[in-house]
Amino acid sequence: MFGGGLGGASAVNYNTNGDYEVPQCPTDGISEVAWAKGRNILACASWDKSVRIWEVTAQQTFGAAGGYTAAPKVSYNHESPALTCEFSHDMQYLWSAGCDKKIKVCNLGAAGNPTQDCGTHDAPIRHIKWCQELNMLISGGWDRTLKFWDFRQGQQATTLQLPERCYAMDLKYPVLVVGTADLHVLIYNLQNIQQTGAPVKTVTSNLKMQTRCVSIFTDKTGWATGSVEGRVYIAYIDESQSGKSFAFKCHRVDRGHNESDIYPVNSIDFHPQFGTFATTGSDGTFVFWDKDNKQRLKQFKPVNIAIPCARFNYDGSIFAYACSYDWHKGHDGALSTNPNKILLHRVTEDEIKNKKPQGGGGRR
Repeated sequence: MFGGGLGGASAVNYNTNGDYEVPQCPTDGISEVAWAKGRNILACASWDKSVRIWEVTAQQTFGAAGGYTAAPKVSYNHESPALTCEFSHDMQYLWSAGCDKKIKVCNLGAAGNPTQDCGTHDAPIRHIKWCQELNMLISGGWDRTLKFWDFRQGQQATTLQLPERCYAMDLKYPVLVVGTADLHVLIYNLQNIQQTGAPVKTVTSNLKMQTRCVSIFTDKTGWATGSVEGRVYIAYIDESQSGKSFAFKCHRVDRGHNESDIYPVNSIDFHPQFGTFATTGSDGTFVFWDKDNKQRLKQFKPVNIAIPCARFNYDGSIFAYACSYDWHKGHDGALSTNPNKILLHRVTEDEIKNKKPQGGGGRR
């Protein structure tokens, strides 16, 4: 249905974990993957300007290829690199946005899947999130604004000023967390956002370097932040009622003599059932973690290229992760042989379920 991925990269094995490779992937870096809320429908946004959708089907038997098939369904383009995409709750619409400063909507329930522009920012739009409870789309841009769009009225509902450019955003109603440049992290309660317009809490990230990603806990009591320094910070909204915040190192390659290569943490996503979480990094690994017991549950084999983004599907049975260049080495790393792949990993309970610590706790 749409063009295939980059050729010429077959000499290197990028599927080291034996997962299912999604067909007809983008031809440039993959900036975000997104799942529909109640079905195995997968979308991605890419630097080749495209937004693509597949329908994923699980097979009766699980072989070496992971036991899935993914059928390409829809593709459309932005005028510049696409950075983010998001399904509506009923899966009738897919929104996307990016460097052309536009929000586009694709009507998946109409013949021909027509698209149209439905919102703008004054600078590239980094993240969008659909809030079913408010029936609004929320967009965060590099113009230092957070915008709420009420498409029932066909217009923008409100604009909130951010202290800096939006770099990361996650939403689990009623909690919205936004990470910006200069290490600002803003926590909003969407139940009163229309009355106050102010965050309930604003903090400075405890990580020293640029925020790369943020993800809200499954139980909504806090959030995790990842940065370019190869660290994750686990933060609680109310530490008096929950746990104590802490940070840990990850996505580092030991070189011996007490030296390590440090890589950015590109994405964090919490499992919808168990509350454990996954991180991906520029070191080409994805890792499953248990924050409550401070344990690393499983680290998978490196895929020989960065993993810029990843997400669990709606029930946590599939973990989709992208293998493509993420620009952490600048222009020198942008090789024509870099792959652009999306792989689907079948998540098993023994990989992701919390484990009781043995002998005084787990590893950090």
